[in-house]
Amino acid sequence: MKVLITGATGFVGHFTCSRLLREGAEVRGTLLATESPAALTASVSPAVINPLEHENDWSGALRGIDVVVHLAARVHVMQDRAEDPLGQFRKVNTEGTRQLARQSAKAGVKRLLFISTIKVNGEESAQPYTEESPAHPTDPYGISKWEAEQALRQIEAETGMEVVIVRPTLVYGPGVKANFLSMMNAVRRGIPLPLASITNKRSMIYVGNLADALATCATHPAAGGKTFLVSDGVDVSTPELIRRTASALGVTSRLFPFPLSLMRLAGKISGRNAVIDRITGSLAVDSSKIKRELGWMPPFTMEAGLRETAAWYLKTNGLAL
Repeated sequence: MKVLITGATGFVGHFTCSRLLREGAEVRGTLLATESPAALTASVSPAVINPLEHENDWSGALRGIDVVVHLAARVHVMQDRAEDPLGQFRKVNTEGTRQLARQSAKAGVKRLLFISTIKVNGEESAQPYTEESPAHPTDPYGISKWEAEQALRQIEAETGMEVVIVRPTLVYGPGVKANFLSMMNAVRRGIPLPLASITNKRSMIYVGNLADALATCATHPAAGGKTFLVSDGVDVSTPELIRRTASALGVTSRLFPFPLSLMRLAGKISGRNAVIDRITGSLAVDSSKIKRELGWMPPFTMEAGLRETAAWYLKTNGLAL
């Protein structure tokens, strides 16, 4: 099996390349002209492309390919400085995906695996989301991914190329950035955090588990035409996540109670409502469909995933456990 992975040099891309190589696949990874081939995982052949917002001729990259795993995207950012954020997200995540899919079908690709986001369903859930939950994206990133999903289903119906859509929850692991990395920095430094009173539930997925799920979706004959929500299968509160992370880092968590009403008021005054909502709210998924229909089970526990993440963090920062 020959696989093209877009976003092959990224956080999830490296793990997915390695997982598919172990599966025995011949893997080709996209590479920007500004990137060195050394940025790719060993044994992955390069396919040089332009950024996704440009018109791309994918014919060379797609030659002989059986499956496309589309990871490349304009990712969610907390403070987007673009004049038209939705337009920029659409240009890359919606139109870039549509262009790749149409050329993939024309090139004879049998299956396209699209990595979407749980943000298609929403930002908060009183009950765990399932694949049957209605789409309710609320930010430009989620909207652009939902529009891409709809475009792919239309192309699938028109061409017969199988489309598999995976909506991951928060992804963590070696190489993680953004909010999770900030949380690890705070925990490692022993900063007191006013989060002990939070009783939410949030789903996450270790990058090794996500890569394994993607490999399953790329190869399993029953995956075609399906959408799957994926997670580690364990939901944790914000304070429980901090405690588990602290344990993995070999430090003691420093949590203290603080009224949630005052925390939300502070968020409103400071203009950081979204951050407070993410810390205090619940966003859980039911990932039983992929287990039931494809027989997939996460190969790593959350504890193992956090240990690997902590080991990477400590090594990267020149620290000892």
